Amino acid sequence: MQTAIANPIGTFWQWRGQSIYYVRAGAGHPDRPPLLLVHGFGASTDHWRKNIEGLYPDFEVWAIDLLGFGRSAKPDWVYSGDLWRDQLHEFITDVIGRSVVLVGNSLGGYSALCVAAQRPQSAAGLVLLNCAGSFTETNPTAQPDPVRQVLGQVVRSLLLQPFPSFLLFQYVRQKSVIRKTLQKVYLDQTAVTDQLVDDIHRPSCDAGAATVFASVFKSPQGEKNDLLLSQMTCPLLMMWGVGDPWMQSTQRGATFRQHYPSLTEHYLQAGHCPHDEVPDQVNSLLRNWVLNLP
Repeated sequence: MQTAIANPIGTFWQWRGQSIYYVRAGAGHPDRPPLLLVHGFGASTDHWRKNIEGLYPDFEVWAIDLLGFGRSAKPDWVYSGDLWRDQLHEFITDVIGRSVVLVGNSLGGYSALCVAAQRPQSAAGLVLLNCAGSFTETNPTAQPDPVRQVLGQVVRSLLLQPFPSFLLFQYVRQKSVIRKTLQKVYLDQTAVTDQLVDDIHRPSCDAGAATVFASVFKSPQGEKNDLLLSQMTCPLLMMWGVGDPWMQSTQRGATFRQHYPSLTEHYLQAGHCPHDEVPDQVNSLLRNWVLNLP
C-alpha cells in the first residue's frame, strides 16, 4: 500500500481546453472506494481542508474545483448541473480511474447527485450535505402569490442585464459582505475565520468570476431532484445542518426520504456547511458509513 500523504497535493487537469484544479491526499485502498469532495457555490477545495485532514489516514481523498470556481478556469460558458456532472464523471474516469463515493455540499451536492443518477458507473456511493436542487411541484393547482411572481420576474430581468449583475457581484464579493453572509449561515460564529473569508474572496478576483456569477441567473433549470433519485441505485447518506437559514432541512430531508427510502440520514447542530462547521462529526459519520458499505 502507498504511504499516506499528509498534505494534499494540488495540481491541474485539462478538461475541454480548460484548467481544472484538484487536490489529492492519502493512499489508495483496494478494499474501499476513494472519496471525491465537491464544494458549493462560491467555495472551492479549500472549504474541505478540515475534512481532508481528518479523512486521509483512512481513505484516498480527492477534492476538485468545479469549472467556474476556486482555482479552476472561469470561461464564459453556460453553467449547469449537466456541465458539472460531465466534469466530475470525466475526472473520475480519466484521473481517479475507479468509482468513488461522491461527497457534495449544496450546489456540489446537486452536481454529485446528477453524477450518481446519470453516470452510475462513477458512483460507489453518494453523501449529500444540505443538498441544493428543487423537487417537482406536488400541488401545481395552487395559486402562486402574484406579487411575489412579479417581483421575482423583475429581479431576474434586471440581473440578466450585464451592468446590474456586475454591480451586485462587486457588492457581494466584498470581504465584509462575505463575512456577514457566512455569519448568517453558520451557527458557530467562531468557524467564520479570516482564512475562510479569504478562501471565498480570493477566486472572486479572477478574470471571468463576474461572468460566472451572472450565469447563475441565465442557466437553464436542471433536472429535478426527485427524477434524479428515481434514476439512482447507489447507497445514499444525507447530513443536514438544521440551522441552515437557506433550507428547511427537516422538511427537505423528509422529501428526500420520500423519494429514496433506503437513505441514511443525520441532523447536526450546524448551518449550511456542516462539513466545515462540525467537521469532526461529519468525518466520523462519513467514515463509519463508507467503511460499512457492501
